[in-house]
Amino acid sequence: MLWTGRSAIEIATAVRRGEVTAAAIVEEHLHAIAERDPGVGAFRLVRERALDEARAVQERRDLADLPLAGVPVAVKDNLEVAGEATRGGSAATADTPAPKDHETVGRLRAAGAVIVGLTNLPELGLVAFGDSAYGTVRNPWNLARTSGGSSAGSAAAVSAGMVPLALGNDGMGSLRIPGACCGVFAIKPGTGLVPPPTETWGGLTENGPLARNVPDLALMLSVLAADEGLAESWRGGERIEPRPRMLRSVWADDDDEVWAPRPPHETPEPFDLRVAYAPQPLPVGLPMDREFQAAVRAAAETLRVAGHTVVEHEQRLPAALGPATIATWLTRASGAATGLDRTRLEPRTRALARAGRVLHALRLDGERGRARWHGYGADQWFGDADVLITPTLARIPPKADRWGERGLARNLLANVRYAPATGAWNMCGWPALTVPIATHSSGLPIGVQLIAPPGGEPQLLGLAAQLSAAHPPVRPRGFSS
Repeated sequence: MLWTGRSAIEIATAVRRGEVTAAAIVEEHLHAIAERDPGVGAFRLVRERALDEARAVQERRDLADLPLAGVPVAVKDNLEVAGEATRGGSAATADTPAPKDHETVGRLRAAGAVIVGLTNLPELGLVAFGDSAYGTVRNPWNLARTSGGSSAGSAAAVSAGMVPLALGNDGMGSLRIPGACCGVFAIKPGTGLVPPPTETWGGLTENGPLARNVPDLALMLSVLAADEGLAESWRGGERIEPRPRMLRSVWADDDDEVWAPRPPHETPEPFDLRVAYAPQPLPVGLPMDREFQAAVRAAAETLRVAGHTVVEHEQRLPAALGPATIATWLTRASGAATGLDRTRLEPRTRALARAGRVLHALRLDGERGRARWHGYGADQWFGDADVLITPTLARIPPKADRWGERGLARNLLANVRYAPATGAWNMCGWPALTVPIATHSSGLPIGVQLIAPPGGEPQLLGLAAQLSAAHPPVRPRGFSS
């Protein structure tokens, strides 16, 4: 039986029931990585000790209670994994092994997951591409195109079926952008739900999961967000206590003490949300692909048929938000590069950091615009909707070139032209999720972005499940199993 095409829930259930061993699962996925990754470039490091760790999971006394028992997971190479160097896509970082796991990695291990490797990202996670000194990550849908970024390798590894789940992070769209590029689900949690990375970009960046289906995404998010004792709360392979309470699913009955991602056709009433859709939310001057706009309208119609109240959101994002977002991005780039050997940084990184230093010196760092958007602007612009639908991207992914060897102007222009729709929600700390919903005439996937006010993760997951049921995700050709 092939397990590389199976969901994380199916794998963990089979391991808990003794139908397959964790080692056999991991061995099969390591074989898939060896076979598929040379053409994709998702991994910087494949962990040889993963098989030993899988055997250790199999011997755990609490195996029957582990929500991710034996599930292979890939981790973005800017999060600490004990015993491995954290390179962040840069030759300028130290090759010293991390002394301990990042908290999110530790939670995954506690839940029974096996970390099979560290995934590639652009240097210091600064751009929406996947190239670095360690190689160029290519899109499994079209190897000539980028997989997006900065969680480039994580998205590509899930899309190509090398792992069912991956961990990444998102400072200006770095989960949602590659998720949309590669046709997988990815959620940026709201501020405070999941432990952030060590470098938070001043509170912009959140850690989050990528998966090929909504139940797996919800399961991994619940593990990442849970407090101590989460693993012990798992029962029967289907249920988990709502820790914290804000993760109680909209699918759960009021008197149900457990949380379970149920199929949309089993959704108990009432599940009637006010959903707004904005096919073109970008400021004047930033075009939006017509097929992406059509996908948003199709998603809105699907949710209307499902019983939600659906209205069009005709306002565009404030023009001043764009420069504030870019200034914030560049200023954070200068901070990320501080203390590193500049001679070992890529030309792109040096240029981004130099621009950020200039803006900071001129007090044009975007902080005032960010504060206005965070304080009241986002809430006013969003209106009275429970959830907003927009395109995740504005154009299809650019070519998978060596963008790190290019300068500031070309990188800025390429990033802003194809991925300008995500950063606003980092600026205010709201949760947002990308859902693969259609295929573009180019043959690449189309993702729509679902956005909710703070605490809206359950609503995002519920709507994502309904959209997925009506528009089943398609796997890239050649990576269907």
